[in-house]
Amino acid sequence: MAGPFGWGAVRKTPNAYTHPMIAFQNSYASLPDRFHARLDPTPVAAPSWLAFNTPFAEHLNLTALHSDEGLQVLAGNSVADTSTPIAMAYAGQQFGNWSPQLGDGRALLLGEVEADGTIYDVQLKGSGPTPFSRRGDGRAWIGPVLREYLISEAMAALGVPTTRALAAVATGETIIREAPLPGAVLTRVARSHLRVGTFQYFAIREDKDALERLTAYAIKRLWPEADGPAGLLDAVVGAQAELVAKWMSIGFIHGVMNTDNVSISGETIDYGPCAFMDDFALNRVFSSIDEGGRYAYGNQPHIAHWNLVQFAQALLPVMQVEAAQEIVDTFSTRFAIAQKKAMLAKIGIGDAQAGDAELINRLLTIMEERSLDFTNTFRALNSGIVPDDDWGADWRARLGEEAQQIMAAANPAIIPRNHRVEEIITAAVNGDMVPFERLHEALKTPFTDHAEFATPPLSEERVQATFCGT
Repeated sequence: MAGPFGWGAVRKTPNAYTHPMIAFQNSYASLPDRFHARLDPTPVAAPSWLAFNTPFAEHLNLTALHSDEGLQVLAGNSVADTSTPIAMAYAGQQFGNWSPQLGDGRALLLGEVEADGTIYDVQLKGSGPTPFSRRGDGRAWIGPVLREYLISEAMAALGVPTTRALAAVATGETIIREAPLPGAVLTRVARSHLRVGTFQYFAIREDKDALERLTAYAIKRLWPEADGPAGLLDAVVGAQAELVAKWMSIGFIHGVMNTDNVSISGETIDYGPCAFMDDFALNRVFSSIDEGGRYAYGNQPHIAHWNLVQFAQALLPVMQVEAAQEIVDTFSTRFAIAQKKAMLAKIGIGDAQAGDAELINRLLTIMEERSLDFTNTFRALNSGIVPDDDWGADWRARLGEEAQQIMAAANPAIIPRNHRVEEIITAAVNGDMVPFERLHEALKTPFTDHAEFATPPLSEERVQATFCGT
């Protein structure tokens, strides 16, 4: 029997994994066929553990997956009997260029689990081809898998809304990219994998019924207090304003802010060519494919606004134009408020006063003119070390009694610096996971001093470009 999207018969693996503690829900899979493609992951040759996030697994009640049987599930060699794996359909604007059909080309949503009243998606990345693979092999190599595992978990420890990593599994297979590379599968967890591009997929097809279903699903799943499509749009605008402000406050550059990479849940999603700045520059770009600097550090608020305009346009079949415009227009103000709060905290100020914005801007100007390290300059303020005496005098005059406490909570001592991430990937390709484990352990407590990982790169260690790695 033909499956959705002309895929043919639904692919089935022979083995099912039964365990009383693995109880996947499948709410998205219950939506009509045009929302997704139903298929099982492609088995791999010889799976083995690279990493397993035990504390997070305990929170999700998924520790049973840290077993021989669980390894087979997370590698794609077997399917839990409560799971209905699907590849989700979505569209997107990639660097401003419209792609009417993208979808999960190398990922499968296994199902959902509930923990502490929150429902989470559990997804495999690198699990084989799907109807959306567009001639790709549907696989991933160890580099991007460990990169996303490390950076997404670092973001969580930094207090940034993000997808999480549950596990990384080596496949025992060779993946051909620019060279033969070891294959791997990532298990990613998110409050949802719904994207702006999910709504665009149905809007471009003039499928109002699907948009109504999708909107109702998103509200029930993520924003239950939202009042209809307008309430959903308002919630997403607010969440994205807060999210991008947090990115900016830690020097994070997403690198590929396409509409298919904008999560409706307000989480950071898809850690492809992302990077953290070393020396501060508003126009800093790392992504090798961002030749025009569209997604540069300083452009991220503008692009977030642009993406939300696309979301609003996708919702127009189910809401009024005037309401959509009014809500989207609030982004700039909401972002400015969130960014000011975040940046003031970094200099120890809790309650804004007149002139505080200028104080922040003066510091950033000094940092850019002198190519100062973003993370370390702010961290040094915790110890009263300033980059400029005149600025320092004005800053000290503004501080209150709680300044030290505020800064300690806002200024990390370490971030996943690009050269360190590249080092752990190189070691892992050569079979050595110790560098990954040591850096990962340190990043669990980013506000604690870890001298080994706080040092900026030497000139010969600088990473000039990052890659999607798909």
